[in-house]
Amino acid sequence: MIRVAILGSTGSIGRSALEVVERHRDRFEIVALVANRRVESLVEQVGRFRPDVAVVCDPSIARPDGDGTTSWASGAEAMLEVVARDDVDVVLNAFVGAAGLRPTVLALEHGHRLALANKESLVAGGPIVLDAARRGGGEIVPIDSEHSAILQCLEDRSAVGVQRVILTASGGPFRGRSERELHGVTADEALRHPTWDMGSKISIDSATLANKALEVIEAHFLYGLDYDRIDAVVHPQSVIHSFVEFVDGSVLAQLGFPTMELPILYALNHPERVADPVLRTYDPVRSSPLTFEAIDHDAFPMFGLGCEAGRRSGCVPAVYNAANEVAVQAFLADRIRFPEIAVVVEKAMERLGTSGISDMEDVKAVDAAARVVARELAAALGPANGDSAP
Repeated sequence: MIRVAILGSTGSIGRSALEVVERHRDRFEIVALVANRRVESLVEQVGRFRPDVAVVCDPSIARPDGDGTTSWASGAEAMLEVVARDDVDVVLNAFVGAAGLRPTVLALEHGHRLALANKESLVAGGPIVLDAARRGGGEIVPIDSEHSAILQCLEDRSAVGVQRVILTASGGPFRGRSERELHGVTADEALRHPTWDMGSKISIDSATLANKALEVIEAHFLYGLDYDRIDAVVHPQSVIHSFVEFVDGSVLAQLGFPTMELPILYALNHPERVADPVLRTYDPVRSSPLTFEAIDHDAFPMFGLGCEAGRRSGCVPAVYNAANEVAVQAFLADRIRFPEIAVVVEKAMERLGTSGISDMEDVKAVDAAARVVARELAAALGPANGDSAP
């Protein structure tokens, strides 16, 4: 029996993970469920899975009383106690944002398998995460469909013989629109992803292509590849999740209809594969045609900015990540326009991108400073519904 703790159980990835566990109760047991604020959803999940402990991270929210089967706790320290439990085999980190870094590091230090959906951990603190894995003996199994695809093509986990990897992007809801056309788009439009059902933050990141830049940085740390060996293309059908090209010219790809449940199941049970009664059989005729396009860097500058942040290294990826989180929230609140997300991030990188990163305290300091700067920049640009687009 594989004992699982899920961080972010009430979000889209957490809910999908619980659907997978529900179908495979003979194989997986939920030890702990952790959520930030959605107590009603968490109570329902506790009733279904009866974990040992349930944690509400936000200490300002009243937690339910235990029922003799599940004990309830609140606060960040209670969440970290869950991550450090000796009886946990897999920690699935589905938190959104840089807040996921600390539990990522702790899970690896305790030798757990980390099923990682929190890409910001590697973006903001990649060297720290890898060092924690080396020291503690933990392993990272990515849940992002793109990185799961690469791992499945590299079953021995070795990038020896790899020429490059090519990540695929759906293009988001604004694929094909020009830079000028994007000045008037709304948050509601940006949240309507054409192929994936995701939370609001990652949906906006997909619309700006920031999500793909974050995945480029992830690939650098997960597979030890230089940035000039990591490419990305737009693939609207979201059927091919990544390509791996080898030095002899051979190319492997992982295909499947869009669902996060497949990479979740693979991560929970890695390296074995498990038959699943629900996941669809791949039909090449039904999925045809498969098409590809180059990324439009003028319309979607967040992709290039993120790749630049990765190449510059040091604190710059953490600045990019934190400034993007602030800018996305400002856009969702209608305080800045869609293209101004990139303006905020670029200016924050210019202002703060000089220091190095050696530990989590450095990451926290950079993250906090970048958020202050990004809020100032966003406030100077707003309100979004004021002047007309240039």
